[in-house]
Amino acid sequence: MTHQSHPLVRTAVAFVAAALTAAVVQANPSILRLTPPSMLFSFNDDGNPVTSRFLPGQRFDLQATVAPSAGATITDVRFFVDGRFVDQVTLQRTGLVSTLPAGATVATSRAYSNLLPGVHKLYVLATQSDGTLTWGTGNFEIVGVTQTGRRAKNIILCIGDGMGIAHRTAARIVSQGYQQGKANAPLAMDTFPFTGIVMTSSLNSIVTDSAPGAHCYSTGNKANNGQEGVFPDDTIDAFDNPRVEYAAEYLKRTQGKALGIVTTADVFDATPAAMAAHTSNRGNGTGICDQYLDESGNTGLTVLLGGGRKWFLPAKTNSVTQATSARKDSSDYVLPSDLTTAWGVPAGVLDSNRDLIADFKTAGWTYVPDRTGLNAVPAGTKKLLGLFSYSNMNVAKDKIDGRRGVNGPNGQPVVNDYLLPDQPMLDEMTDKALQVLSQNQAGFFLMIEGASIDKQAHLMDSDRWILETIEFDRAVARAQAYAAKDPDTLVLVTADHECGGINIIGASLKTASQLSAAVANPAPTTQIISNNIAGIPYVTTNYIANNLRDSVVGPYDAAGFPSYVTSGDGYPLTTDPNYKVIIGYAGGADRYENYVTAPTPDQDSQQPLIKSAPLSTYPVAATNRAVAGGFFLYGQVPGDQAVHTASDIPISAYGRGAAQFTGVMDNTDVFFKAMQAVLGGVR
Repeated sequence: MTHQSHPLVRTAVAFVAAALTAAVVQANPSILRLTPPSMLFSFNDDGNPVTSRFLPGQRFDLQATVAPSAGATITDVRFFVDGRFVDQVTLQRTGLVSTLPAGATVATSRAYSNLLPGVHKLYVLATQSDGTLTWGTGNFEIVGVTQTGRRAKNIILCIGDGMGIAHRTAARIVSQGYQQGKANAPLAMDTFPFTGIVMTSSLNSIVTDSAPGAHCYSTGNKANNGQEGVFPDDTIDAFDNPRVEYAAEYLKRTQGKALGIVTTADVFDATPAAMAAHTSNRGNGTGICDQYLDESGNTGLTVLLGGGRKWFLPAKTNSVTQATSARKDSSDYVLPSDLTTAWGVPAGVLDSNRDLIADFKTAGWTYVPDRTGLNAVPAGTKKLLGLFSYSNMNVAKDKIDGRRGVNGPNGQPVVNDYLLPDQPMLDEMTDKALQVLSQNQAGFFLMIEGASIDKQAHLMDSDRWILETIEFDRAVARAQAYAAKDPDTLVLVTADHECGGINIIGASLKTASQLSAAVANPAPTTQIISNNIAGIPYVTTNYIANNLRDSVVGPYDAAGFPSYVTSGDGYPLTTDPNYKVIIGYAGGADRYENYVTAPTPDQDSQQPLIKSAPLSTYPVAATNRAVAGGFFLYGQVPGDQAVHTASDIPISAYGRGAAQFTGVMDNTDVFFKAMQAVLGGVR
């Protein structure tokens, strides 16, 4: 939406300016929320940092929540940016959250944009039925792009979900080995020439979840936890929130670039959805997956690979889809007309019986259900959809064990228990994504996610998240190889947050056979009970000094160098070698531990067949993982899963524009640095 002059501008702005200068205290009516978020509106702080920042011409919605005086109604709301009137405001009085005052109104102006770099003042002026005026003031920044040199054509953003510095270190120890204090070889991501540190907080917490943790990279803005592609608002509808234009949408609209999404998660999950779907509820899988197709004209989505077939199967077609479909009207959407008109997107419909795979095919997509089909995708394929599991894909350890013919406790490879065993690895998906996307002469934006680094860290399954990190690094190597051949490609490797408060304590003091024997024949434990400190009584649970822990954990020089051996497939021959690495969890919950690889992962509640055998026989959580010879460890947090932490994370960069990614930066800075490389170039 462009700026327009208006006869009310001078009067309105003069009124607001005079009132603010006089420090007039507002009575009802009042402005309860002004979007985009700003320190100026929330805290009357007009300094730095500016909360909301956008590229020149990047689109976003303006919105205000206005409460009238008792017995009055809001009759008119107008937005002004730097004294210029913004038209097309829609007033919404129903469908609002119940905590708002009576008569509250949400006013929205959709798809606003501004080309002028700098900080801009946003005013909202509301009139109620008795003629009383109320106002609010915020700001936002348009970040300029400098034309400095050759531009990047492609961006490959590799996100190791939950991957902190210790995850990278553990993967290096296990996959490459150390001798005499030096790594035998680096990870692929270690060879990137530029590395920086990223701060990860979300709009409403120092500890982010994955939705805003990825949204910051794709929009340049903060979001509330659980939200992606939108700012928070005061409506009930999860799909009508104020939108922010994604990098993919911006690049498709302005340059014709394509978008690719590759993940080992269910494709509806927070990180992939934060590249192309707009919702305040990251759990609304039906609507999220519908948006992938319905709004692909805006996003340029050309490749979508991962798990999540349950969202694409009609809810009530036959016995198979009834058991495996997750489509529900309650997680779908119908968009308001002001949004569809301004953003140029379909309205959507509540259609739980939609056959979304069939609709992708009708739209010209090639669909593959397994690794075999992926390998057979012919050159020249223009659009590619691959759904390799009903929900999250199986983790690297279980996929590799399946390929090696290693059986789990149910007499077959663990991956077979999920009914769809022919699943590709992340590097294999990356190769096919690049094959398809590279055909677009205008370039592409590709997001590659190693999703279960985070998911297995939540479960405190050390062996599985380490192999997930190795799998992720192998995909990073494929991205790096592509950029080496196409130097106009920027490759970024980072995370959305750290998960688990993970660190490497040391290594086991035992060989594999000694550890197995200790687990099979656990020694008695010593119980220590304390009832007071310095004579002051207190209530506590009993502390158990466990002999298994004390005989296994080797810190400092006792740790030595673990003895992992890598197979020809790039993964360790076993995750239980002599003197294996020992992991600790500062953000961990209660769990059982015996330092031996768990025969199966814990239950994944998102799997549609989880209540049926054999998946129903898996441990429900780490607190139910009463492993043989193990002992109970009290955690730092409530619940049964480790949590995300507020720790900073590393970012490594390779290719065109990589030199920008050094020092300490906010997660939103990553967006603007990458877009500078694409839009303005680098020296």
